[in-house]
Amino acid sequence: MSVAAGGGESKIDKTKLTMYGVGGGILGMYLAHVLNMLTGTGYFSFLAGLGAIAAVVMGADAVRRVCAYGIGTGVPSIGMMAMGMGLVAAMFGLAIAGVAGPIIGVAIAMGFGYLMGILANKVIKMNIPVMEEVLMSLGAAGAIVILSLSVVISGEINYLDMLNDVVFTGYIAIVFIAGALAILQPFNANLGPDETQDRTLVLAISTGALGMFAAGIGSLITVGVGGGVLTMLIAAAIWLKAFLWFFKLVKRDSAGVVGTGLLPEGGL
Repeated sequence: MSVAAGGGESKIDKTKLTMYGVGGGILGMYLAHVLNMLTGTGYFSFLAGLGAIAAVVMGADAVRRVCAYGIGTGVPSIGMMAMGMGLVAAMFGLAIAGVAGPIIGVAIAMGFGYLMGILANKVIKMNIPVMEEVLMSLGAAGAIVILSLSVVISGEINYLDMLNDVVFTGYIAIVFIAGALAILQPFNANLGPDETQDRTLVLAISTGALGMFAAGIGSLITVGVGGGVLTMLIAAAIWLKAFLWFFKLVKRDSAGVVGTGLLPEGGL
């Protein structure tokens, strides 16, 4: 394990994070879809944004686990690969399965991830023990984040609506970039010998909220001002809470590093 890449102790089990990320992400999408349809409004689109944050946290933890093996410079690459797999799988799932598309898309993305993990270990010979498992998680996270933020913008799970409201409007670029940065930035900003899981994942909540806020801006035109403003306000509140929490953890961990006596007594 590379000290430079980080990879502090995991206090939250990866299985729980996967359950929360996949379960919360899919639940948020479907709740937004059903409640928006029942009420004829876009006010519940924010629920899909909350699901996106759950998936971002899962994805950020997957990034820290694989990059703890010393591929710190590969953080952007592995994240973009995850988002690419997620985008293809998500749109394919919606195209062939309609409302059931998110579940199909996530399953396909996980299959893509597992296959890429096998290629990375068996063909490229990276020989990272967690590669297959982590790329499955990242594929799922990428698909859920793309689908969830797309539901925030379109208001419901519908292939044609997502094409018209997200793809043809160009918002898909914002969804892709904001989702990728939300998953990648937490570990990238915290890597090093003092990286801790809680600090990294709290930052993931913050970056996920920023992605939700960006999708909320896009939804002002598609689902309406009311739904868009509500999504933005909730996202802003989550970001502020998470960022203040992150700042406390930064002070906690930086104090720990300063107190280790790295410099000799009396100066250099």
